[in-house]
Amino acid sequence: MSDDDTGPPGSLWTRMKADPQYAPEHLALEAVRRLGPEAQHWADHARLEHPDVTPDALAQQAARRFINHARLSGAVSGATGLPGAVVDVGVLAWTQSRMVLHIAAAYGIDPADPERATDLLILQKVHKLATTARLALGVAAGRERASRLFADTAARPLTGMMVKLSVKLAQMAGVRAVKRMFAKVIPGAAVILGTWVNSAATKDLATRTRQLYSPA
Repeated sequence: MSDDDTGPPGSLWTRMKADPQYAPEHLALEAVRRLGPEAQHWADHARLEHPDVTPDALAQQAARRFINHARLSGAVSGATGLPGAVVDVGVLAWTQSRMVLHIAAAYGIDPADPERATDLLILQKVHKLATTARLALGVAAGRERASRLFADTAARPLTGMMVKLSVKLAQMAGVRAVKRMFAKVIPGAAVILGTWVNSAATKDLATRTRQLYSPA
């Protein structure tokens, strides 16, 4: 399990800034494309090294790893203000998506299947229904293709875009992440709140994910 992809890649940030309304959908699509194969490789390698390992044990391992990752990222971040808040919740949402895909792989569910993007949006409570999640993903995918032909990011007001982006990513990372976002504006509060906010939101997501993918 590599820690190279600690946050959303630059190309994804560009798309989310250009289209903040569909930031969670863009993140989910990119996570499945980029992190799905990594999750499958991790699960395959773990089973080769430990043939007797159970899916539950693998899922617990993935959950622990990424909950710790989320906790540490909340503690060490020193960026403040709205840009720092956007980066924080974006990294948290990316880490959580990575965890979901690894838990899926632990239970033998293909983490690179495009349907995992739908799962991500449902599990992270961006959408309540799979049908609306798939529709939103289709819209985001269409906008991604269109953005390759038409660049409109320069015409967007930076402040308004950042506010909308921060709210959408905070929604994806968990309601508690909103507290984390606004705590970034208060010096000293970010580090104190960052560890427990990130950890709690990620733990809740891990529980929901295991309930979804576990055969039991």
